[in-house]
Amino acid sequence: MTVQANEYASYGKQIEEAADYIKSKLGTYKPTIGLVLGSGLGDLGDQIENAVFIPYEEIPNFPKSTVEGHAGRFVIGNLEGKDVIIMQGRFHYYEGYSMRKVVLPVYVMGKLGVHSVIMTNAAGGMKKTFKPGDLMLITDHINLTGDNPLIGPNDPSLGVRFPDMTHAYDPEYRELAKKVSKQIKGEDGSTLTLQEGVYCGISGPSYNSPAELNMLVTIGGHAIGMSTVGEVIAARHAGLRVLGISCITDLAIADELEPLTHEQVMRVANNTKPKFIGLVRAFVREV
Repeated sequence: MTVQANEYASYGKQIEEAADYIKSKLGTYKPTIGLVLGSGLGDLGDQIENAVFIPYEEIPNFPKSTVEGHAGRFVIGNLEGKDVIIMQGRFHYYEGYSMRKVVLPVYVMGKLGVHSVIMTNAAGGMKKTFKPGDLMLITDHINLTGDNPLIGPNDPSLGVRFPDMTHAYDPEYRELAKKVSKQIKGEDGSTLTLQEGVYCGISGPSYNSPAELNMLVTIGGHAIGMSTVGEVIAARHAGLRVLGISCITDLAIADELEPLTHEQVMRVANNTKPKFIGLVRAFVREV
């Protein structure tokens, strides 16, 4: 997607204007942890204590979230004793926004003082050992969107020209997530078992064909979705530490593929919320 030169030139200003507006609404809050909540996972935003709500449409330079299941607002407040800022809904490349516009909120969170971001999403699982309702720690990603939010002139105030992606998903954070997951109990008293794997980010909005899924497995993918990768690239560019978690809502396995709808994805994500929210809360408490 082509972006005009004047958009590049004004990008830093857009970030500053958005951050300044949010700062004017924060009161005494100084959020250090950001959370991006994917499809069907927005209920955590309703659990924030003494929350401040800021609809995206009020914020200068912000796009509008158009996806069902996304509330489309920031929630700022206290969670497990920490000041947090939550994106209750995100933006997607398939909505027609430039990749830079999609990741703008990540840079804004960095400007607000956030040092760590928990990225969540709903994803299709491509491993036969996965089942709908599993949670997968993202160990790495493959960018198949055809775009990168860092294309164009680099603003040194945002980050370096060539950010390293060797540890895009923080290894220490993954270990902490595995540790605290043992605190999460199911209805039968069993502990939560976390899957791990590589997330493939595609542009969407169509779901993949069987041939495409076979290709993704061949190149090392374990889950597939339409978000997260651009945001993580921006987060690492801005020097933020990242924990990534996918809620496996369906099995995207070529020889077992059945027609899929967004409603099915939302239903599984909703059923998985209790253990997902429990994991995120336990992580925030310890980080």
